[in-house]
Amino acid sequence: MDRKLLIVFALTFLVIILSQPLLKKYLPQPPAQPQQVAQPAPVANVSTASPAPAPIVPSAAKQAAGESETVVENDLYRITFTNRGAQVKSWILKKFDADRGGPLDLVNNDSQNFGHPLALWIYDAGLRDKINSALYVTAAEGTQQAPSQISFEYSDADVSVRKTFRFDRTYEIHVDTLVVSKGSQITAFPMWPAGFGDSTRPQSYASSQIEYQNEGSVTRLAVKKISSGGTLPGPFSWAAVTDQYFTAVFIPENIQNQALVTLHNAINIPKDPQKPDPKETIQVPVLGAAVGNLVGPTSLRIYVGPKSLDTLEAVSIPTINGASQDLRGIVNFGFFNIIARPLFQWLKWTHAHIVGNWGWAIVVQTLCINIVLLPLRIYQMKSALKMQKIQPQITAIQEKYKKYSMRDPKKQEMQKEIWDLQQREGVNMFGGCLPMIIQLPFLFAYYSMLNASIDLRHASWGWIHDLSAPDPYWLLPISMVISMLVMQRMTPTPGVDPAQQKMMMWMMPLFMGYIFFNLAAGLNLYYAESNLISVAQQLIMNRSSLGQQMREIAAKRARKRDK
Repeated sequence: MDRKLLIVFALTFLVIILSQPLLKKYLPQPPAQPQQVAQPAPVANVSTASPAPAPIVPSAAKQAAGESETVVENDLYRITFTNRGAQVKSWILKKFDADRGGPLDLVNNDSQNFGHPLALWIYDAGLRDKINSALYVTAAEGTQQAPSQISFEYSDADVSVRKTFRFDRTYEIHVDTLVVSKGSQITAFPMWPAGFGDSTRPQSYASSQIEYQNEGSVTRLAVKKISSGGTLPGPFSWAAVTDQYFTAVFIPENIQNQALVTLHNAINIPKDPQKPDPKETIQVPVLGAAVGNLVGPTSLRIYVGPKSLDTLEAVSIPTINGASQDLRGIVNFGFFNIIARPLFQWLKWTHAHIVGNWGWAIVVQTLCINIVLLPLRIYQMKSALKMQKIQPQITAIQEKYKKYSMRDPKKQEMQKEIWDLQQREGVNMFGGCLPMIIQLPFLFAYYSMLNASIDLRHASWGWIHDLSAPDPYWLLPISMVISMLVMQRMTPTPGVDPAQQKMMMWMMPLFMGYIFFNLAAGLNLYYAESNLISVAQQLIMNRSSLGQQMREIAAKRARKRDK
């Protein structure tokens, strides 16, 4: 092995060792199986472990005569409350559009049978249904501009409920709830019960998760690990239900005595949202979460909005054991977070300061990445061509020792002869693989970065109206397959069997095309452009002296086969 490769291996090993503290700090840790605790009794009294507030006796009955609506809005949202259950009927984000056009309503109309946002979760199902369907009294009706505050109250002979909401100019709202039943306070958690209104395809429902942060660790619960009605005890600095681009985050004011109730239901949606057919449906999961105080009234903030790093970083989070907390972990860049996050910041800077279009920003960034990786690719191509040059000699050595078994010591002599041959010819057997291995993390990081970036949602480029969705005309996947075929055709492989060469020339591009066919157009743009750059590089290599020599070798072997 030559000195340069030893240096590369040593540096790679050193980087891996030194990056371990960073990986532990910034990469999401594998989610531990959450401990499910027993559900409290249907009507749970306040724990005697801490001083309980004086029992509140329900006052005279408070119930509205009819249903009414209250609208609260600022520059970011328009929230419509109904006094039936003192819950939300519509939560429109003004800066985002729905997939089918029009304003984006985060309330999922297809799953409202499982509850509305800011309804209350109570372990007694009968009482839960009662307080979430009662007509509350409120002094606030009509439309109000934030900052503002609205309150809802309901009481009868057995139960008294008060819900107060405060609004400012951000995506956050403050929620205070108190429920008293038969003179005792009971646990009642505000909830986001059933997914988001931006979900239109089965893939978007499948991306839903429930997440929470305890100190520096973010735990992500996939759909299959979530039971409906399961309780996860705190403390945690925040808990959230998320999908690919939006989230509802519960941020307790007091992190102690908090609990998270997970909600998991299912609905049927059309297989093809563009051509809905009642007979062609598929069952998808809808997730929800409820968060509150186990030992008294609940007071918390709820962030409902986009999974945008800039917006999430502006939300203040309580510290736990002196450790600062934040919401950045909600944007999940996956295992290659340490590469994907800087790539995303670089892409945003390119969009903001150079081109002003996300598609062209991807084009510029892809070009820069390929320029940086160009020395590695040239080294890889040279190593592969040199390896093919000596392939007949390697084959002859292998034939010489063919009669010996793998356990025979003679096989070690074969390996030594091959090694000596490679050293004489200046060929490194790992030279063609190592650069490719180094490039793979960039591809995976780019995939996770584009998949998690809300900035690409509904971003247009040329004929593509949404870089986060598949190419509507499949031009990018097709160009990727064609460029791979051209690349395979251009690459000299004199040491490879013709039948095997033909099979690989077609199988790999078609296989990659199948994988990328329904992936985001932004990722296809990155990969297709990278292939075109590789074709240009291969064209230059073929015109070099080494490339011409390889073509001559291939032609001689072809003539020899024909004879």
